[in-house]
Amino acid sequence: MIGWEYQGQLVLKHLQKEKEYKNKSGIYHYTQIHMAYNSNRIEGSRLSEEQTRSLFETRTILSYGQEVIYSDDIIEASNHFNAFNYMLSHANDTLSEDFIKKIHGILTIGTQKSQAASDEVSLLIKSLLQSYNELETLSLNDIIDFYVSFEKIHPFQNGNGRTGRIIAFKECLKNNITPFIITEDMKPYYIRGLNEYNKEKGYLVDTCLYGQDMYQNICKKLIEPKLNKEAISSYASFY
Repeated sequence: MIGWEYQGQLVLKHLQKEKEYKNKSGIYHYTQIHMAYNSNRIEGSRLSEEQTRSLFETRTILSYGQEVIYSDDIIEASNHFNAFNYMLSHANDTLSEDFIKKIHGILTIGTQKSQAASDEVSLLIKSLLQSYNELETLSLNDIIDFYVSFEKIHPFQNGNGRTGRIIAFKECLKNNITPFIITEDMKPYYIRGLNEYNKEKGYLVDTCLYGQDMYQNICKKLIEPKLNKEAISSYASFY
């Protein structure tokens, strides 16, 4: 029985492996669809989860009846898939301003462009990164602290939330913490948590922990059976 709270590197290994082999029934496939759908819905996307799934699997979307599908929603979902892939390739890198700009750039390709951050904003981000990267051991609370500070700096005109959530996912993987996904139905608690964070951190921390619990359950369902098969195969070959 695996304790899933601190398995970020194991999750990363399976995400990268399944991406390489284009596995359509594992944790990579689930995470790409689930995270793109929810992160974009929080920001106002009108795509359904099934439409997001279709776009990821076939690069097409079917509309029903008089349903209107907006091009921006399609672009933003496709961008999220690509940004997540880029993050996986750099998950164990030290968090940097260049990485943040790259993720934001991918997320906003083909959409309204943000103006370049002011010198003041750039200095705030550099200072935040320096303080964060100087921490010897990072906990989930440290990652949430960084995310809230990033949101409050609000370095870009748009895409800050989606950029920050991918950063948080990356940093959980890097620091061997099983990540969390904020789902659309958690949005009211998530927004309250951000707004009240300086007065009461528990609202947002509890929301993230709930998202982590849900993702742990998915990892247990999709990864653990594969580990058991590998263990059985290894044992059989040994004897």
